[in-house]
Amino acid sequence: MRHGQPNMATTEKISMLEMKDWIEQYNRSEIIRHSAPDASLRLAAAATMIVSSSAPRALTSVEVLGLKPAVVDALFCEAQLPHGRWRFPRLSPFSWAFIFRVLWLCGYSSGVESFGAAKRRASAATQRLQSLACEGPVLLVGHGVMNRMISQRLLANGWTRQRRNGSRYWSASVYQYDDVKTEIG
Repeated sequence: MRHGQPNMATTEKISMLEMKDWIEQYNRSEIIRHSAPDASLRLAAAATMIVSSSAPRALTSVEVLGLKPAVVDALFCEAQLPHGRWRFPRLSPFSWAFIFRVLWLCGYSSGVESFGAAKRRASAATQRLQSLACEGPVLLVGHGVMNRMISQRLLANGWTRQRRNGSRYWSASVYQYDDVKTEIG
């Protein structure tokens, strides 16, 4: 499950140099504390193990779900975004995030975790979730890009996607491994 909406103002245009501070603020942000969608609450209630990234926006999402994580680990944190050093042009943070994510996928990492390193971390995260799922249904509260990378590894390891409801805040996918009849949501 992806975390809820971060509690950050994002309307102001910034330079790519200022994006470094914006990313740091985003990484420290909690979520807007509205109630979680009913579908998210139902999915969370079905889990026997709650796993969360160590990012505040994931941890406060678990709180909004009314749960306590059994496992909190930076292994499940979002793939980092690089930034640049130019003061111009000025764009919205979301425009910069899109540009830098595309550049990151093409190999530009500028001092942050590379795409290859994030893939290796996603593999380790997948192995950890698969191990935890031997005990019963697992709910991971994580992040968009890292969740997609974990999803790819689960599918490659023989899991099947049972449900998917997009990639927005609070969205979730459910995976099942038929041999052990367990789920990761």
